[in-house]
Amino acid sequence: MTDVIDGDAVAADVREGLADAIGTLDDAGVTPTLATVLMSDDPASETYVSMKQQDCAEVGIEARDVELDPEAPAEELFETVADLNADPAVNGILVQMPVPDHVEDRDVIRAIDPAKDVDGFHPENVGRLVAGDPVFKPCTPHGVLKLLDAAGVETEGADVTIVGRSNIVGKPLANLLLQKADDGNATVTVCHSRTEDVSEKTRRADVVIAAAGVPELVDGSMLTDGTVVIDVGVNRVERDGESTLVGDVDFESAKSKARAITPVPGGVGPMTRAMLLYNTVKATSRQAEVPVDL
Repeated sequence: MTDVIDGDAVAADVREGLADAIGTLDDAGVTPTLATVLMSDDPASETYVSMKQQDCAEVGIEARDVELDPEAPAEELFETVADLNADPAVNGILVQMPVPDHVEDRDVIRAIDPAKDVDGFHPENVGRLVAGDPVFKPCTPHGVLKLLDAAGVETEGADVTIVGRSNIVGKPLANLLLQKADDGNATVTVCHSRTEDVSEKTRRADVVIAAAGVPELVDGSMLTDGTVVIDVGVNRVERDGESTLVGDVDFESAKSKARAITPVPGGVGPMTRAMLLYNTVKATSRQAEVPVDL
């Protein structure tokens, strides 16, 4: 029988596990604080930020909401980030992407103090991750590792195929899985739009991670019996005149082959949000020089 990995339950465990660390910080007079910066009127972005703020309230992290006019000059966003960098009461900074077209997202990422970069995307943090000495693991890749661990999936010596090479998921996840660590030591293949015969790569894998942003790209015909499937994709499609969410995996056909699989929604998404809280607590601990157990 296929194990459907419950991302909501694993995320709840992560949040519960943060309680002691936040209590230690509170005892030291420190309140973890995450600043979210929204420069968009996109309803999805507004929803994501609202959910992150609710998550913060649930675990005892203070959420500071900063909203900017999407038509404002880029300088206003950079000045806001600079002010948050300089504010000792702010421990983590998240600028919700995408930003408006007149703002270069790479420049925004570089503007955030690496010590407060709880997304883990600043070049300094990326470099440390690649070097095998990460400070902040990007939230989605870290969440994937937690899901694999919760499902009892051993990555040591496993063949893992990642479909998608984005800077947000595919590349950092490949690096983490390759590293000599408890959740690493895998043999990793990364597929992308120029890969010939992706199916050949996925069929020989023990673990397939779909993160290409293409609805239902991976189906059961591309898998071998007993594969573990992690679906990172979240795609909105129209079906029978209604809008619905699907992943990068055709769930039903993949489920017939998989030993374990994540659903969409309720799989990787909750973990991304949970690991943002984790990184915020870690950032607070490092800045306040108050050791916590994470």
